[in-house]
Parts: sequence; structure tokens; C-alpha cells
Amino acid sequence: MVDWLLMILAGVGVAFFGFVLQTSIAGVNRKVVARVQKRYGPKWYQEFLDIFKLLSKRSVSHGWIFDFGVIMALGGIIGTAMFMPITSNLMAFPGYDNFFIFVYLIAVGMLGMAMSASGSGNPLASIGVMRALTTMLAYEVPFMIVVLTIIKITGTSSLSELGVLQQAGGDFNWFIIALPLGGIVAIMSLMGMLGKKPFETYIAPAEIASGPMVEYGGKQLGMLFIMHEITVFIEVSLFVHLFLGGAENVVLFIVKYFIVYTTLNIISSVYGRFKIDQVVLFFYKWPLIMAVTQAFIVIYLGWVI
Repeated sequence: MVDWLLMILAGVGVAFFGFVLQTSIAGVNRKVVARVQKRYGPKWYQEFLDIFKLLSKRSVSHGWIFDFGVIMALGGIIGTAMFMPITSNLMAFPGYDNFFIFVYLIAVGMLGMAMSASGSGNPLASIGVMRALTTMLAYEVPFMIVVLTIIKITGTSSLSELGVLQQAGGDFNWFIIALPLGGIVAIMSLMGMLGKKPFETYIAPAEIASGPMVEYGGKQLGMLFIMHEITVFIEVSLFVHLFLGGAENVVLFIVKYFIVYTTLNIISSVYGRFKIDQVVLFFYKWPLIMAVTQAFIVIYLGWVI
């Protein structure tokens, strides 16, 4: 009983670490993107100030589904982050870092967000939710093919074990290099997960007024900002463990995390936004073709760089 209590506290600590890490890096990235676009940009800690200010404000309710969905979304994402390993031997729940645990648990937070936004009664929120679900269906198919290929050839779906296997073979054994087509698919899918341009269809501030977020304010919006930061932490961390060899220590994890997130932000800053039908057609064309090709080459031909 005591051991489980300590693991739960450690898991909450992992979620808090993820929130602080991602919020700090997001603030730094706002400066980086501003420089790319020849602007000065806000202070690196502006994200924290925005969240704390929102949490101090009152919010407006649109019914119990709207309110409960926010709590469900934040709780589901925090619960998911608790199982995330930081390094190959630093995790709150040893043995429970299975990839499929994250697939199932993160859906709880997403379902809560979709339920809450749809319950607001705003048509723009409903459009945003439908676009988000459509985008998710588009990028998850090629991404899952690549991940299942990795699980097939390694015989494990544990993130820490996958990290150790990649570290044992050196940097060139990272799956982003050993499976180059799969690595490219994973990068494009990660941009879709993070809602970065050109896949920013479900937010689209100039088109549908931020979509699912349109009716939120005060404490509820602050809670959703926290949820967003932790969600990004989970998705980028999955990429680091699955394709970049995980990390042997916390510093290396932070460095890899920063490089991945900053690179995607810079790419996003110079792109326009696709239409929703273009997003679906894009992911079901080249990424899907590359994912299937990579799976065929590895599983049936046995070719790995």
C-alpha cells in the first residue's frame, strides 16, 4: 500500500515536471519563432503568467457536461503523464510504461475535451471537435503502422526497453535512422498530434475562432492550457523514446526534447495551414505509403539500416 502511494506521488511529480518543462520550452520557443519572423516576442515565462492569471479568474458554466469534461480532460492527461518514463531507469511505475497504456489513457483526456467543447452549444466548437477527430484519424493510421513495425522487430512495447535496445547499438541504431521512412512518417505525424502548421485545422483562429476553445475562459481555460502543455509533453516524450533512443539521464532527455520541439516549431512557423480535406488526403497518401513500405521492407525483407 505504501509502495503504491509513493509511486502515485512520484507519478504526480512526473506530470508536474512535464508541465514545467514543456511550459518553459514553449516560452523559449515563442522567442525563437519571433526571431524567425523578425519580431521581438514575449518573455520566456509569459506562458506561466498567462496560466496563473487565468486560474485566478472566474469562469462561466454552460452545463454540467461542459464543466465535467474539463475535469475529465485534465485528469485523464495527468493520469497518462504519470506513467511516462523520463530516462530508461527513471519512472514512477516501473514495468507499466507500455506504449498501449498511453494509447488508451490519452484517449480519456481527448474524449473529455471533445465532450466538454461539444457541450458548450457553440457551432464553432463542434466544428473544431469534428476537425480534431478527423485529423487524429488521419495521422494515427500511418503512425501506428510504424510503431507496430518497431514492436514487431523488437518484441517489446515498453518505452524504457525500446530506449535501452536503441542505446545498445549506438546513435545509428536509433529508429529514426534505422527506419528512415518510418522516422519521416513519425515526424509528420507528431506535427499533426501537436496541431502545428500545416495541420492546424481544428484551431484555425482566423477561421473558426480557435474551435474547441472558443467558449472557455477563466479557470477552465487555465486548466485546459495546463492540459495542453502536459499533452505536448507526452507526445514529444513518446517520440524521444520511440525514435531517438530514449535517454540515459535527465539532461540528455531535456536536450533531445528541446531539439525536437524547437525543430517542429521552426518548421511550423514558415508554413501556411492546410484545409481539413487536404490534411486527410495528405496523411492517407505519402505518409501511409511510406509507413506501409517501411513495414514491408523490415518485416518481410528483413532490411534495417
